[in-house]
Amino acid sequence: MTIAGSDSGGGAGLQADLKTFAALGVFGTSVVTALTAQNSAEVRGVLVVDPAFVELQIDAVLSDLPVASVKTGMLASSATVAAVARWAAEGRLPNLVVDPVLVASTGRPLLDEGAVASYLELLLPHALVVTPNMREAAILADMPVTDVDGMVRAARRLADTGVGAVVVKGGHLAGRRAPDIVLLEGAVHVLDGPRVTSRNDHGTGCTLSAATAGLLALGTDLLDALARAKEFVSIALQGSATWRLGAGHGPLDHFGWGAGTGSAR
Repeated sequence: MTIAGSDSGGGAGLQADLKTFAALGVFGTSVVTALTAQNSAEVRGVLVVDPAFVELQIDAVLSDLPVASVKTGMLASSATVAAVARWAAEGRLPNLVVDPVLVASTGRPLLDEGAVASYLELLLPHALVVTPNMREAAILADMPVTDVDGMVRAARRLADTGVGAVVVKGGHLAGRRAPDIVLLEGAVHVLDGPRVTSRNDHGTGCTLSAATAGLLALGTDLLDALARAKEFVSIALQGSATWRLGAGHGPLDHFGWGAGTGSAR
C-alpha cells in the first residue's frame, strides 16, 4: 500500500509507486493524501486531503485486503503525519517504509511547519526504515549534510528516533558514483553504484521506497531489498535516459521499455 500524493504528470507520487509495485509483481493499493497540479517542470498547486478521509481510505484497504508492506510518500500536513502514525503505532502498517517528502525538487515546501516534528516524534519510531535524500536528511537531523561523513552522522541522529533503519540517499553528491548510506542495527553499509546521467530523474525517491516496500512484501530481507531497489532505480534511469517527455525532468522507465534494460526483481 502506498500512502502518498498524486502526481498529475505521472512521474512521481503514487503513480510512480503503483508502476513500481506492478513491475515487481505485487498488487498495489493506494491512499491519496493530496492532489497536485504538476508536470515535469513545475508544481502549480496542491490540494490537501482531509486527514479523516486519509484514515477512511486506510481503513477501507486494511479491512479487506492482506497488506504485506506499506510506504509513505508526500503526507502533505502534520495532521496527516500524525494520523498515519496512529495506525503505525497500533501495528497496522506492516514493513513501513517512510519516504519523508518534505520539499519538491524545485525547492517548494510540501509540508506545513509542524510536520518535521511529527515525523521525528510520531511516525519514525514505528517505521521499519526511513529513506531521506541529503536535503531531507539535513532538515530532519537539523544539521548540514554535504558529503558521505555528513550522511553517516545524519543517519545516526535519525536512528535516535527509534526507526529500524536509516537510508540517506547520495544522489545529490558530486562525482561519478552515487552511494547510499544504510544504518542498520548500528552498522553502516554503503550501497554504491555508478551515477546515471539523465534529465529524466523525476520520481527516483518515490520509486526507491516503493521498490523497497514491494520487495519486502515478497519476503526479501531489508538490506537485500534496499540493494535491489537501488538496482531497480538505476535500470529505470538508464531505460528512460533518451526519452523526451516534457520540458523538465521526465519520468523513469519503470517497466523496462528502454533497449537493453530489464527487471531488478
